[in-house]
Amino acid sequence: MTLQLAYENLGAPDLYRRGLRPGTAPLEVLLVDIEADLVIRDGDQVVMAEKLFPVAELARALVGWLDGDRNDFEFDSMSYAESGEVRIAGSAEGWRVGSVSAPGLWTSPVDWDVLVTEIAQFVKAVRKDVVALGVEPGLIPVL
Repeated sequence: MTLQLAYENLGAPDLYRRGLRPGTAPLEVLLVDIEADLVIRDGDQVVMAEKLFPVAELARALVGWLDGDRNDFEFDSMSYAESGEVRIAGSAEGWRVGSVSAPGLWTSPVDWDVLVTEIAQFVKAVRKDVVALGVEPGLIPVL
């Protein structure tokens, strides 16, 4: 199967409701207020679908994770009470992506290089869209 991290409808409507603007809002507000409809797929199977997901915060966390060691990843978001809304777990067969919201549902295992390539594409797309909103590009570091 094919792993895909995808999103659509990126925006920051809560930011404007707070009276803030992308170019001047604090980092922690930007990370949670820049949202999109996130979908994680394994081929045709949807493993996770979440509307208004903090994709900027996820992209930033994934960059930090890739810069570290190869331990499992649990997205610890300011928007969710529980850690692991997006999880990445390694095994002898490869790396799988899932969510604490659907504990038994995971992508098929993929090699590290496949995982990194998909994360890099996701991060690059989010970074580009965040900059288009008028946010400083450093919000999401370059891989």
